[in-house]
Amino acid sequence: MTTTVGVISSGRGENLRYILQEERSGRLPARVGIVLADQSDAGALRIAREYGVPAHFIDPAGLGREEYDKLLIAQLDAKGVELVVLTGYMRILSPLFVRYYKDRILNIHPALLPSFRGMDAFSQALDYGVRWTGTTVHIVDEDVDHGPIIYQRPVRVLKNDTHDSLKARIQRAEYKAYPRAIKMFIEGKPKVQGRTLVWQTEEKSEEK
Repeated sequence: MTTTVGVISSGRGENLRYILQEERSGRLPARVGIVLADQSDAGALRIAREYGVPAHFIDPAGLGREEYDKLLIAQLDAKGVELVVLTGYMRILSPLFVRYYKDRILNIHPALLPSFRGMDAFSQALDYGVRWTGTTVHIVDEDVDHGPIIYQRPVRVLKNDTHDSLKARIQRAEYKAYPRAIKMFIEGKPKVQGRTLVWQTEEKSEEK
């Protein structure tokens, strides 16, 4: 059974490219049904069109958060979207949107949460002097970079790292992490219990 995914983005969209590659290879049990962006020049729109995926710029000008999110929901619903995936989406989703797709919104963050939430996690990691950082795929809740963690991929911080060199290596880790996390989520059908996930595979093993 293939899960219909809707992607929302603000930026380059390179994570989308790797998700689509995994989808087309047959390794990902999902189909990207629509891509939406709040920036008319978002790279995600161009990548979606390269792959023949419906892609739309939804202009947020003059709209409140809920008003805008209702437009997103209408587009996603029209395509039968079951799972929402955020790729570099810079707007904070309204509680209305989060509740509508409760426990069915995934986001990727360039740090090992709960460390270095918020903006510019690369500089935060360098300023703090950590030896390891990485990337986290998590379920979105009503707080920022906060929901239950699905998958994390570590990245070593090198002594000579700059902001750009660390960012490039974390982004390469993201390209592998996001498709894997989506596959894990779809196949594992986890249930949210507080801050953690209980996976269907774990429940079956406990029953034996």
